[in-house]
Amino acid sequence: MRRVMFTYFTSDPSSKALCSPMLLSTFSHFSLFHMAANMYVLWSFSSSIVSLLGCEQFIAVYLSAGVISTFVSYVAKMATGKFEPSLGASGAIMTVLAAVCTKMPEAKLAIIFLPMFTFTAGNALKAIIAFDTAGLALGWRLFDHAAHLGGALFGMWYVTYGHELIWKNREPLVKAWHEMRTKNTGKGGGGRSN
Repeated sequence: MRRVMFTYFTSDPSSKALCSPMLLSTFSHFSLFHMAANMYVLWSFSSSIVSLLGCEQFIAVYLSAGVISTFVSYVAKMATGKFEPSLGASGAIMTVLAAVCTKMPEAKLAIIFLPMFTFTAGNALKAIIAFDTAGLALGWRLFDHAAHLGGALFGMWYVTYGHELIWKNREPLVKAWHEMRTKNTGKGGGGRSN
């Protein structure tokens, strides 16, 4: 299983498999602590993002964010020549965090172990972007800073412009799909007789 996990569940632009790991690496983690930290942040922001987008749109954005943040990571790795595999949901989770912080910049946040220190969501987003920009520019290897930045920028873009450009414009496509399905059902193949 190790070879399969490494090939398909870690993202690396020098790998034989390039496309499927862009999504599948979002579901793998290095350790139990890595997964717990990511899932805690996702859980913390999940009710806010679902109330903003709804369940279906949240799932579509989250899965897209995994692919987009991995693509940004690929570009950074190609530009720097540092081909190291990466994995985890943090790029997609950064999309969720950035989307919520962009839509609700005045919301109060706190760090789990330091709840006495509160700050606005807008300031938290600025600090995270500054940290990941510095990490990318200085070559820090603690996190995949490019994936974090890609996720954050996608989240900010989506709630500002993407929702209107993508989700709202899907209505004619969904309507055409439903009409096509009801026509095919009425032709005798899929209907039930009483």
